[in-house]
Amino acid sequence: MAASVLSSACRSRQLGLPGLGRRRPPRGLWARARRLPGPAGSGRSVAAASGRDASGTDRYCLELLRKRDYEGYLCSLLFPTESRSSAFALRAFNVELAQVKDSVSEKTIGLMRMQFWKKTVDDIYCDSPPPQPVAIELWKAVKRHNLTKRWLMKIIDEREKNLDDRAYCNIQELENYAENTQSSLLYLTLEVLGVKDLHADHVASHVGKAQGIVTCLRATPYHGSRRRVLLPMDVCVLHGVSQEDFLRKNQDKNVRDVIYDIASQAHVHLNHARSFHKSVPVKAFPAFLQTVALEDYLKKIQQVDFDIFHPSLQRKNTLLPLFLYIQSWRKRY
Repeated sequence: MAASVLSSACRSRQLGLPGLGRRRPPRGLWARARRLPGPAGSGRSVAAASGRDASGTDRYCLELLRKRDYEGYLCSLLFPTESRSSAFALRAFNVELAQVKDSVSEKTIGLMRMQFWKKTVDDIYCDSPPPQPVAIELWKAVKRHNLTKRWLMKIIDEREKNLDDRAYCNIQELENYAENTQSSLLYLTLEVLGVKDLHADHVASHVGKAQGIVTCLRATPYHGSRRRVLLPMDVCVLHGVSQEDFLRKNQDKNVRDVIYDIASQAHVHLNHARSFHKSVPVKAFPAFLQTVALEDYLKKIQQVDFDIFHPSLQRKNTLLPLFLYIQSWRKRY
């Protein structure tokens, strides 16, 4: 049971996260990192940062990511040139699916949109994508890298099942959701990078689960504003915390203990992923750059004593582009 891993007895609320970018980068690295565009960057800067003349369907995916998945956008900018456009396409596809849940007023409409994407993937593999920008870019990525169809379908199926506004029964259910969405996206990203390696797949599984858990934590204030609490019920029950406690933004110790336990599980997955560092091909590392953003969030939530509603957790880290650039230069994740 997750409680055995996440036990809060005799602890000091420390996740043991290492510092970011300890080793001094080469001169001029900060200047180069600053060229990565910010969330409010112009369209011209987006095109320049992508390393090519972005237009049409390319431009649509870039803008979608810049607005809806800024961290993923920054990570994709650091991909090798030959893989970058495909990485953007995959992440744009993921964003399109992720925003269905919050953009529809009825589940039926959401199901119809998911059905559209199922048919779209089928059509892509029949070389007849619909005239939709993300679909066209995804078709190009599939043709270029021979991407595995079942990973794309698994992401859609899992997002479809998650259209209901209900809490996860337990942390394993949250991890399964993350495996079928975030980890599946990483398996596809490894294919884009031309990596076929068992150790890299293990890392992708753990990083994806950590990503899913952190995303659930980060979205808690937003969900609370819409009278929803999706955090795993088993961890809440373990500490005697109700959904109403989160809706009222209760900051009692028990509420923080729930957040601590869930954050600790994300940290466990990060540690497992990094334990394979020496066994993973170097060319797979760009797929795992998002660990920098995950670690950054876990460090910040530790600093505010696991107060999930603390305003500092909602602010972007302006140094994230630099941290990502340093880790990319160091060939680490």
